[in-house]
Amino acid sequence: MTFNKYKARGVSSEKEEVENAVKNLQIGIPHTFCRLYEYSSNVLLSLHADGAGTKSSLAYVYWKTTGDISVWQGLAQDAIVMNTDDLICVGMADRFFISSTIGRNKNLIPSEVIEQIIEGNIRFKEKMAKFGIEIILTGGETADIGDLVRTIVVDANALGFIEKTNIIQNSNIQVGDVIVGLSSFGKSAWEDEYNSGIGSNGLTSARHDLLNKSIGEMFPESYDPSITPYAYNGHYFLTDPSPIPGLNIGKLLLSPTRTYLPLFKTIFRYHRKDIHGMVHCTGGGQFKTLKYIPSLMVIKDNLFPIPPVFQLIMESGTTLEEMYSTFNMGHRLEIFCQEQTAQRIISISQDVGIDAQIIGYCKPFDKPAILLKTCKGEIFKEKNL
Repeated sequence: MTFNKYKARGVSSEKEEVENAVKNLQIGIPHTFCRLYEYSSNVLLSLHADGAGTKSSLAYVYWKTTGDISVWQGLAQDAIVMNTDDLICVGMADRFFISSTIGRNKNLIPSEVIEQIIEGNIRFKEKMAKFGIEIILTGGETADIGDLVRTIVVDANALGFIEKTNIIQNSNIQVGDVIVGLSSFGKSAWEDEYNSGIGSNGLTSARHDLLNKSIGEMFPESYDPSITPYAYNGHYFLTDPSPIPGLNIGKLLLSPTRTYLPLFKTIFRYHRKDIHGMVHCTGGGQFKTLKYIPSLMVIKDNLFPIPPVFQLIMESGTTLEEMYSTFNMGHRLEIFCQEQTAQRIISISQDVGIDAQIIGYCKPFDKPAILLKTCKGEIFKEKNL
């Protein structure tokens, strides 16, 4: 068996044991990316939860090293977008109720950090309002749990509503569909600077594979001491220049998770009924799709070039399969549809600065399966029914 650094660091990209633990919970409306429940005779709701993950530890060491407290605003966006862009996959692109949940070690995280996170929530809300997207900030909870949390956890909950006739169900994905991939990197019309594309997944591996051991020595509170042999094994310092001019390594890794909300405000207006299914390639990377497709094979044979941030991580010695199972590797959202629709979606996306392309297609198979044809080799996985 190939050694998996991600698991050795106490993290799972597939979370099989969690899925097994919740298998008896009420499913709601079947075959949707997020769980949907009846709110009224013709309206469904979804109450979703997600967060910035261990990116908060990276923000902590960057803030402590550079004094740049504004990095916490990006963590607020991470926590919101990980929720809203999951909900895009069931057909929602507007009017979200957001509750923020923060658990902190008060001895290390002062009120100024909390203020920056709240400011980040407000700024994201205001930016989306310029694109006609309503986000309602409902408050939340800040818990002082320093004997449980080493630094800080930044999470959020999102509530959204949708008419039954507008939902997207992945059971409609069919043989002959193509897959449009939306890039996770670059600079969209609503972003202030280049986005590395890393999002909020795999940051445990990213920071320990790239950053120098001196960071762990200076900030032992930034990681679990039980993973010391696998902690901070890299060569880079936070302020070292990255391959992207104007961004250091720390800022490259802290790129706020891109939202696709303004794009889908337009796409759903013209092509909602043409979309057969959608997948947000977050936890599980390019194999997340396996959990949400019917019995067919998804062949991804035209993937985006590997963005610089993932090239750096791969150069640290991470295996090909672990890279594609942990990170999005260049596209974070997939749309399943017919080719004619795909071309129109690609055009709409490129008009707002988000690169898009047909990255694959669906063919007959007796169970859900994925074949990745990457520039470094092929990887095949199938789902055990």
